[in-house]
Amino acid sequence: MSFITSAALAETGYVVLPPHGDPIDPAEWHDLKYVGWRSSGVTRFAPLASYAGDIECNGFWNHTPPRTDKDGVWIESQTAKAPTLTRLAQEPGANVGRCRVIELQPNTYADAVYNLHQDDNNRLNDDGTGWVVRAWVNLTDDPDSLLILREDRFDPATEIRFPLAAGTRMIVDTQRFWHAVWHNGEAPRYSLITSLTSGPELDAYITAQGGDPHAASIELDQQLVEEAQTEMHRRIEERRRLFEAQGIVMEPPVDLY
Repeated sequence: MSFITSAALAETGYVVLPPHGDPIDPAEWHDLKYVGWRSSGVTRFAPLASYAGDIECNGFWNHTPPRTDKDGVWIESQTAKAPTLTRLAQEPGANVGRCRVIELQPNTYADAVYNLHQDDNNRLNDDGTGWVVRAWVNLTDDPDSLLILREDRFDPATEIRFPLAAGTRMIVDTQRFWHAVWHNGEAPRYSLITSLTSGPELDAYITAQGGDPHAASIELDQQLVEEAQTEMHRRIEERRRLFEAQGIVMEPPVDLY
């Protein structure tokens, strides 16, 4: 199938934008209503836009009628509490699907590597329309935490790592990358995640913002990486055996965010 994709993401699959520098009142995410949802790590989500404007996080294809991750309906009771976050999500001018604030509890690098997953943003996406990608704005100041991207889930040589200071902004093809966050902190991390449709609006926004498709990756100690790889395989095998005992075929983790 042929989709409209962003030229800025063609080479590396991501761009890092200049950080959002204006302060945001933490009440904009603390006062939202959160719901539980499966994810990589211990998380809750506060939806700002959903399938029909309800406070829920299900994929749009799991509703009636099903549709791809586009044309999200803004939730007035949530957006009224988070006007700055709503504006940031709408700022690119691209079609918005799901839009949520994620609350992630502290975890380890090994946890993040085990929880690497690909999103399923483009399920039911029509041929010839815009490819759905994800935009992040880190809301809390987590400079020791890292967004981890891998082209190959099992190959750490393909891993890219970006620090998550307050205001960090990125747009990533999360259906191309296996990804998760190592939240190396003591308090919960909060981030705005928005599904955006590729097209001229998104391209113009990335160009105007000076999106960088070659941002520097953070280096990690090789022993830490190797230990996390070993732990990942141990957990996968443990989970496989558990599922096998229940007669369940284990599938790779997808669309956890």
